[in-house]
Amino acid sequence: MRNLNQHNPLHKTPIQIRFSDLDKLNHVSNSVYQQYFDLGRMAYFDDVFKERISWDPEGLIVVSIKLDFYKPILLYDKMVVRTKITKIGNKSLTMYQDLFNEDTNEVTSASESIMAAVDYHKGESIPIPQRWRERISTFEQAD
Repeated sequence: MRNLNQHNPLHKTPIQIRFSDLDKLNHVSNSVYQQYFDLGRMAYFDDVFKERISWDPEGLIVVSIKLDFYKPILLYDKMVVRTKITKIGNKSLTMYQDLFNEDTNEVTSASESIMAAVDYHKGESIPIPQRWRERISTFEQAD
């Protein structure tokens, strides 16, 4: 397995694994992983932006997701979603996330997503608001 700690994600969100997340093989179904990443994404925005995104009129939408699986997650694993924004463009940003097992210190899966800023009323992309850009930059450089 390659070393995914190169991204050094700063934001961590604990994940509660539910019995209903398991598949017939008694590990978390691959369809649930994206739900965990969504929880981490929303917690990141709440904590880093220091405001709740109202999604009206501006917000972010996922336009691309890549997800790699490395090891299964089991019911009693102590998991966190680690999140880091690795790139900010004019109208989009790139987010790296992984599911990290705190008991074994292993990355079980990793995701890279691209999100675009949008104005929902106009139905079009917009530049990433300056206040978000500044808060992301401050948080990501707090290493």
